[in-house]
Amino acid sequence: MNKVLKEILSTVLYLLVIFALTFLFITFVAQRTEVSGQSMEPTLHDGDSLLVDKVTYRFSDPARFDIVIFPYKYGNRQYFIKRVIGLPGETVRVDTDGNIYIDDTLLTENYGAEVILDPGRAIDGVKLGPDEYFVMGDNRNHSMDSRDITVGSIKKSEFLGKAFIRIYPFSTFGGVD
Repeated sequence: MNKVLKEILSTVLYLLVIFALTFLFITFVAQRTEVSGQSMEPTLHDGDSLLVDKVTYRFSDPARFDIVIFPYKYGNRQYFIKRVIGLPGETVRVDTDGNIYIDDTLLTENYGAEVILDPGRAIDGVKLGPDEYFVMGDNRNHSMDSRDITVGSIKKSEFLGKAFIRIYPFSTFGGVD
C-alpha cells in the first residue's frame, strides 16, 4: 500500500510540475494564437495558427514591419494582429492616392494588398509619441487599424508580443522582403 501511495504522489507531483512549467511558458515566453479575419491577407489567412514571442519586446523595441498582437481597447478579449508601420517620434501620413509617408518620405514596402482607399485619421499626419506605434493590416482596405480612431496609436506596453512563426500551415514570415 505504501508503494502505491508513493507512486500516486510521485505522479501527482510530476503533473503539477508539468502544469506549472506550461503555465509559466504560456504566460511569459510564447503563446499560440489563431488568425480570425482577413485584415492581414495575403501574409496571414483566416484560421492560420501562429506562435507569439512574448519575450523579445521585453529586451528590444518593435521594428518597422514586425507583425504584432495587441488587445483591442473596446473588444471583449479581442486581439488584433497588425504590422508595425510607424515608430515612436515619427509622423505617419497617408495621402489620397494611398501612399504612406514617414516624416514626409515615401515608405517603400510591398506588404499592402491594394491601394489604400481610406487614409482615415492619417490623412493629416499622425505624430507618434515617444512610446507609440502606428500599425496597419496588410489588407489595407479591409483592416481596422491605427487609421481608425478607435484603434489609434499603440503603446509598446500594449503589445502581447511578436508573431514569429506560422505553425499551421507551417512557414515563416515577417521582415523586409
